[in-house]
Amino acid sequence: MVTGRKIAVLRERASGETRVSATPETVKKLIALGAALHVESGAGLSASIPDEAYREAGAEVGEAAAVVAGADIVLGVQGPDVALLSGVAPGAWVVAGLDPFGQRARVDAYAQAGIEALAMEFMPRITRAQSMDILSSQSNLAGYKAVILAADTYGRAFPMMMTAAGTISAAKCFVMGVGVAGLQAIATARRLGAQVSATDVRSATKEQILSLGAKPIFVENVAGIEGEGAGGYATEMSEEYQKAQGELVSSHIAKQDIVITTALIPGRPAPRLITDAQIASMKPGSVIFDLAAPQGGNVEGTVADEVVERHGVKIIGLSNTPAHLPADASALFARNLFNFLSAFWDKEAGGPVLDAEIGDAIRLTQGGRIVHERLLG
Repeated sequence: MVTGRKIAVLRERASGETRVSATPETVKKLIALGAALHVESGAGLSASIPDEAYREAGAEVGEAAAVVAGADIVLGVQGPDVALLSGVAPGAWVVAGLDPFGQRARVDAYAQAGIEALAMEFMPRITRAQSMDILSSQSNLAGYKAVILAADTYGRAFPMMMTAAGTISAAKCFVMGVGVAGLQAIATARRLGAQVSATDVRSATKEQILSLGAKPIFVENVAGIEGEGAGGYATEMSEEYQKAQGELVSSHIAKQDIVITTALIPGRPAPRLITDAQIASMKPGSVIFDLAAPQGGNVEGTVADEVVERHGVKIIGLSNTPAHLPADASALFARNLFNFLSAFWDKEAGGPVLDAEIGDAIRLTQGGRIVHERLLG
């Protein structure tokens, strides 16, 4: 008889990381599949989950060394340091957001340790993998939080208010980049009562912008707008389009109170969307929230985890925006991991068995070596 896999859940150790990779809800579901769950003591505290809640869900709670000893699968929000993984089963999986380009040395260390590293941020954007997509679930929350924090920093109200003392005008909010984060930012700013406009390199997003009640800002009749690459991610635009877009955006930005930038290209530094000259054209008291701060920022002068003031405009950029909503971010992240493991769970094998389409897309290391084509180039 094949016994169920031992799954380890470690406390996150990265600075500012408040999320956890499993919740009592997903612990129960994994145990129902036949797995044995071991959770490091304190793993959920910053996400408002006490150890007792994991015990009640059926997990063993203990120190890190005992939790990983003999583990077949180690779950994480960010990739754990390889030193924490001594004692795992041979060929154990590490399933987490692994930042393969930014943390290449750690990926190499996983390979040398014989660990099979599965990068959840490489999940293909296909229909059956939507529920496993950590980038989408976390970006959704990040887009919401960006608007809330920008509104809190902005020294005026968002909605139009008609009072006996006179009328307050609605704030003007411009969202640059209409992926998952951008769409949520539009929806949130609209709910708060702002006048919202948005732009993107992909012309297909016009309908999405309109459907949320915002105004699309696009360059017409210039080649190079179709900036959509593999898997629905944005790519670089043509030089002519970039020039025309820059001119249109410059005139539009000068009239805005709030700007939210969300443009990221996987594995590349964030594209520069707003220059110092454009910041200088904005009204004093305006706020820019740069969601691309972890990858260098879309905005000239962004400093991760600081509020920078330039020309009277406040620029906010967090290195880990979802971590500012730890309970909800953890709940969604944990469900992404559960959906992934359960989709491939094989009762006879007693654990998950990956197929080629998804396995090859997310597997970084196997058999003591780097196997992913994007890391071998």
